[in-house]
Amino acid sequence: MEARAMSESRTIQTKLVLPPDTNHMESIFGGKVLAYIDEVAGISAMKHARRHVVVTASIDSVDFMSSAKVGDVLELEANVTSTGRTSMEVYVRVKSINLETGEERLTTESFLTLVAIGDDGKPTPVPAVYPETEGEKLFFESAPARREYRKNRVKTPR
Repeated sequence: MEARAMSESRTIQTKLVLPPDTNHMESIFGGKVLAYIDEVAGISAMKHARRHVVVTASIDSVDFMSSAKVGDVLELEANVTSTGRTSMEVYVRVKSINLETGEERLTTESFLTLVAIGDDGKPTPVPAVYPETEGEKLFFESAPARREYRKNRVKTPR
């Protein structure tokens, strides 16, 4: 299986924040943002694995750095940053854009792990990924530390 460039999995989605997506303060529900993050990560993983079925295995911590209000646009960008045998680490960056002022704010960043599923319903191998830009190299080179953190987190008794 031939390795694929990170850029091949890049996925960008744009969403308009509407009143039903928000709380009484007209701020988007965090759960709505999480659903968007999961969706764009899934599409990015599907593009990389060239599989219709991928499942989310984990979402690393999600910190909401700013909120989005009714009328703002959310721009989500995702790409595969690292792979295991059947798993893919996907980075998602969400920014909000105020259409009246043009102000852009980082809303959240997250790493998710998704697993490709074969026709038999079991995890199936995925191609390796490689970086092309300096920014991609930073994500790629720091991936082993994030993977180790995830493994230790799962082993820690609760």
